[in-house]
Amino acid sequence: MTYSKKPLVGIIMGSSSDSRIMKGAAEIFDEFKIKHEDQIISAHRTPSRLAEYAQHAEKMGFKVIIAGAGGAAHLPGMIASHTIIPVIGVPILVYNDKHPKKTDAAKFSAFGGLDSLLSITEMPSGSPVVSVGVNKAGNAGIYAMKILANEFPELKNKLKQHKSDQHKSVLKESEQLKKQGLSKFTKTKFK
Repeated sequence: MTYSKKPLVGIIMGSSSDSRIMKGAAEIFDEFKIKHEDQIISAHRTPSRLAEYAQHAEKMGFKVIIAGAGGAAHLPGMIASHTIIPVIGVPILVYNDKHPKKTDAAKFSAFGGLDSLLSITEMPSGSPVVSVGVNKAGNAGIYAMKILANEFPELKNKLKQHKSDQHKSVLKESEQLKKQGLSKFTKTKFK
């Protein structure tokens, strides 16, 4: 199983504050024993490092890069412009808590992550980046697994099992809801 011995996926983010969201992809990979390499690379503050990373990813043989960014969210598009490796963009709702004097309302992006989503999805023709929903790094991890599953049949089986487990989980919750009634179910489920 090559995917568990050497990293075939790169997870990059523009800032350390993005790590709280991007860990969702890492958790998926860790659960399925997929090795990944994680780095902070800013499209605006370290542009030469971004270009170097693209070369590094190709040299390492990465099959996919997951790039998370908030605000203007240029990282996914810029990394895609430097490589032919498929890039999955994770738009991040900016939450800036690095400045303790900011009020809670001032810590969030004024656009609720829509700015990041549009920046990632509206790439020019010929320079595509696929995107997941705002803050959905876990979905990016699953999508990357689907890409890897084309090469590793055992991952295909794990994905099928994952879907089956999700199905069973919904049925189980539905039965609990039916048994307990909506009021009691929500009180126990969402304490």
